[in-house]
Amino acid sequence: MKVYVVGAGAVGRYLGELLAAHGGDVVYAPRELDRVEPAAGVDLAIVAVKSYDTPGAIATLKRALGEASQTTILTVQNGVGNEEQLAGAFGADAVASGALTVPVHRDGEKVRATGSGGLGIAPVGGGSINWLLAAFGAAGLEVQSYADYRALKWSKLIINLMANATCAILDSLPVNLVKHPGAFRVEVHALREALRVVRAQGIQLVDLPHYPVRALAMVLRLPSAVARLLLASRVAGARGEKPPSLLADLRQGRQRSEVGALNGAVVRAGKATGVRTPVNAVLTDTLEDIVRSHALWAKFRERPEALIARVNEATGGRW
Repeated sequence: MKVYVVGAGAVGRYLGELLAAHGGDVVYAPRELDRVEPAAGVDLAIVAVKSYDTPGAIATLKRALGEASQTTILTVQNGVGNEEQLAGAFGADAVASGALTVPVHRDGEKVRATGSGGLGIAPVGGGSINWLLAAFGAAGLEVQSYADYRALKWSKLIINLMANATCAILDSLPVNLVKHPGAFRVEVHALREALRVVRAQGIQLVDLPHYPVRALAMVLRLPSAVARLLLASRVAGARGEKPPSLLADLRQGRQRSEVGALNGAVVRAGKATGVRTPVNAVLTDTLEDIVRSHALWAKFRERPEALIARVNEATGGRW
């Protein structure tokens, strides 16, 4: 099997090395478009770039695969909207949606799994995914198939939202976030907004490998004090002292953020379905403001009261 990977970060390397160790012929795309060369006979292309780089990944794939490609394109990106962009460029039948729940860490050129999980895969159009399930399963990865890619990606989004944007804005690790009742209240309300948006779209959440998403949703429907207690335990245990992705990007000085494909996706879907999402809007706007001007970060770093004040201003205190 010939594999072409766009995005040689931790996730792209992890999946590429996994397939290469089990007989796959794996090639990693260069970062620069003018260095991309034609790649004939590619069976599988894996897209593992940040969501804001999806247009660049499409340009890379078009140059590498050509217009008449029969390649299956698997996106394992976080966020909502990547599948639609890829389907628009290559046709829905060519695209498969993936959700990786294995935590991976890259240290230089070495990539390793730091916990348990698996890979969920769903077709975006009418293409078959059975051979993908077989390939990754033979490589030793726990795999699970899903019929509805939107259910798969929105379920993964719920996981990605947890202790992410709030931690990034406050420059706080999840284990510290759960200790501040006011900041964690922001977290709970953002997740509840996301669940209302999911229901308004008629999407049924699904459990992912090693992640009981539906149980999480049930916890969020409990009285606030109980929900915060149970959710805090989950967040502290699952992420603890590891910087979430949005915070890691900020600390690395990145000039762009995936928050638009995470909390921003909740806001856009809320507008389309008539569901109010003020807390997610505040998180999205605040983090995007910080990315545009890192000097603004000083206003919010380790200052939950500043974020809470912005939420109160946006909601009139009704949240």
